[in-house]
Amino acid sequence: MKISTRARYGLKAMIDIALNENKGAVSLNAIAERNGISENYLEQLIASLKRGGYVKSVRGAGGGYMLNMAAEEITVCQLLEALEGPLSLVECGDEGACGSVGCDGCTAKGVWQKLSTSLRETAGSITLKDLVSEE
Repeated sequence: MKISTRARYGLKAMIDIALNENKGAVSLNAIAERNGISENYLEQLIASLKRGGYVKSVRGAGGGYMLNMAAEEITVCQLLEALEGPLSLVECGDEGACGSVGCDGCTAKGVWQKLSTSLRETAGSITLKDLVSEE
């Protein structure tokens, strides 16, 4: 399993906003330059994070983006789900079914559910503040 570019860049952008927020709103251009991310791609990521309620936009000359809540209230799990959708390693990792013939009797289903739950719990235990503290 690999984390997508969308998730990696989105998380980088959120860390950047949190690190630089004390200077005011952070522009897309500044985030893009500091992190080597295309500004157009970054715009799409920020839109998802804004829809999730994690960032807010500030208009005007010093405009840009700021956190919409405290960094300690935002978890990695929340951000990944805002960017990617539900954190589940396989379709049957949640309550849904994979659609395979005999899925209900699948002996591996429990493994996928446990791994998905563990992933969500671990990502849910790490806050944006934790990540900023490591920088």
